Amino acid sequence: MKNLKLLAALLLVVLAAGGCKNYYDALLKSDDVDLKFKAGIDYYNKGKFRKSAELFESLVLPSQGTPKEDSVQYYNAMSNYRYGDYTTAEQNFAKFLEVFPRSPFTEESKFLRIKCLYEATYRWELDQTPTQKAMSTITTFMYEHPESQYYNICKAMMAEFQERLDRKSFEAAKLYYNMQDYKAAHYALKGVLKDNSNNQYREQVLYYTAMSSYKFAQMSVPEKQKERYMTYVDDYYNFVSEYPDVVERKVLDDNFVKARKIAGLKEDDSTLVAKTQSAENKEVEGVVPKTKVKIKADRRNAKQAIKDAKKAVRIEESKNSVALGVSDDKALVKQRKAEQRKIDKENRDDVKAAKKIEREEKAAAKKAAKEKAAAEKTPAAEKKTE
Repeated sequence: MKNLKLLAALLLVVLAAGGCKNYYDALLKSDDVDLKFKAGIDYYNKGKFRKSAELFESLVLPSQGTPKEDSVQYYNAMSNYRYGDYTTAEQNFAKFLEVFPRSPFTEESKFLRIKCLYEATYRWELDQTPTQKAMSTITTFMYEHPESQYYNICKAMMAEFQERLDRKSFEAAKLYYNMQDYKAAHYALKGVLKDNSNNQYREQVLYYTAMSSYKFAQMSVPEKQKERYMTYVDDYYNFVSEYPDVVERKVLDDNFVKARKIAGLKEDDSTLVAKTQSAENKEVEGVVPKTKVKIKADRRNAKQAIKDAKKAVRIEESKNSVALGVSDDKALVKQRKAEQRKIDKENRDDVKAAKKIEREEKAAAKKAAKEKAAAEKTPAAEKKTE
């Protein structure tokens, strides 16, 4: 009797689970647009974003030309976004904005598309094509919506992206220096500032530019050393005119003494070159010599600015309700994992219960078999006794 009760309970659990699954599958295959739309909203409000995304995706074609079309596409994008499928969500938002450019959800959708692009970017060592795409989209958004509540978030994203691109260009050029290909390093490092004179790693770029020209001259044949040491002298003055009081200057100063001697420059000549170069820098780039205290303060501020850029997005997001939902992605992922663990545990419990019933049934069948065998032997034993 006890075994029958356990078996019945297990059957009810399986039927209930199967019933829920069959209901959702039947709903997904249904042609009732209103029923599916209502169910999709219900799943979305309950945080079951995967199911709501599937339902709204199935409604995209049937809802075309109806009053529900914009809502279907919007919630389709939002469901994928909340579920953490940023690639699909970005495509959904792009399509929504293309079809409904004047929707009340336009500004929010533009920002959430940007957030999807932001999540799809890589760290500085990897391909920065997604970063450039995101920056282009952010620039357009900031131009079109200068008073947007998301403006500061976008500004923080741009700062982070720019730091990422600056570092990648610097590190890529420096790679030649590390490989001891000093001619290529000098050319590549010059190109970094040619492409972006405001590169955040300008000091390091100028330092390694000078070091590259010095090492290249040092490794050259005697006939070409004088000319190439003169290149180092130019690079040296470029550096010291902007960063006169940094620690790295000591190495460059020692190299400069050797280079000046080999190049045949007198001290008066080098002083003249220094003044000329400094004047050119001031005229062309507006460079003003900095004090030691100012240099250190600038370097500290630059490092802090990079750290702030990486944190600013989260800080700004916490200031408005929609962005707060954006920053809850990790919490949603955590929630989904918790739900999955719960489902897995229930499945394991069901399996354990089924195995227990199976063991009990086998034990009962074995016991019944023994009792039957014993019952069959008993009359034969009694007959033998008589």
